[in-house]
Amino acid sequence: MDRDDREDPFGDFFAEIERMMNDMASGEPGTEDAGFGSATHVDAYTTDDGVRLIADLPAVSKEELSLQCDGEALTISAVSDRREYDETVDLPAPVDEHSANATFNNGILEVTFDRDDDSASIDLE
Repeated sequence: MDRDDREDPFGDFFAEIERMMNDMASGEPGTEDAGFGSATHVDAYTTDDGVRLIADLPAVSKEELSLQCDGEALTISAVSDRREYDETVDLPAPVDEHSANATFNNGILEVTFDRDDDSASIDLE
């Protein structure tokens, strides 16, 4: 028996993996079924210095990203020819949106903010 006459023992396995990956990436752009919904993870937390947000954005390029912050929430948007992503994340503490520092590397977005210490003390009479 020639090597080419045998059936690939892993053929069905790899075909199933490819089918599952295609299912995850398929869907209608702009909906929860767009592929980003289950593949995107966003985590925002406070640090000693401020607030840090980390987001996994697979299949997005830096040029497709848009970030907007109002001091209380960060909106992350991405539009490509294959997908649309738009999510507003409530930040765990008020921030100075002008202090934002963002990096994007290999599908990982990291945004840091200084906390907004614009609180007033109230005198009791």
